[in-house]
Amino acid sequence: MKSRSLTVLALAAGLLAASQAMAQQAAPPAPPDLNAIPDKMPFNIPFGTAISMERAQALVKAAVDEATKRGWAMNVAVVDPNGDLIAFGRMDGAQLASVPISQHKARVAARYRRPTKAFEDAVQKFGFNYILTLDDVIASRGGIPLVEGGKIIGAIGCSGGTGSQDEATCTAAASTINK
Repeated sequence: MKSRSLTVLALAAGLLAASQAMAQQAAPPAPPDLNAIPDKMPFNIPFGTAISMERAQALVKAAVDEATKRGWAMNVAVVDPNGDLIAFGRMDGAQLASVPISQHKARVAARYRRPTKAFEDAVQKFGFNYILTLDDVIASRGGIPLVEGGKIIGAIGCSGGTGSQDEATCTAAASTINK
């Protein structure tokens, strides 16, 4: 009987602590005000000269090295500022369906001048489903613009894993240019 009472007390204390911890968590972010008129254009990064093939191939290698280190099979695409393919790599065992997805992520990141995670967040976190009506959008993370000297020189897109795996792979490679 005594051990049963102690168990109930311990359980009650645990529930109380958990409820207090949940109450202290920050409220989810408020959705952006779509009627607000910004003073400046968001994501207004100018386009620059396209990344060279040699550097694009080095980015593919950096992404493949990161994916290999983590045991992930990825497809990696690097595009110019217009979204046209410059270099591509498909690791052994990578999903075939992810070949065009990696290119799509890179193309969108370059043309829209923002990471594809911005579109994912707009749809998932804020319910802005109108985003899905924009031409050529992909609301899935794993596409990252490449910015050098304040200008977009291209983008990298990765696909084959979860969104967070795709993003981690691309981020590791993009960090060699985006400082």
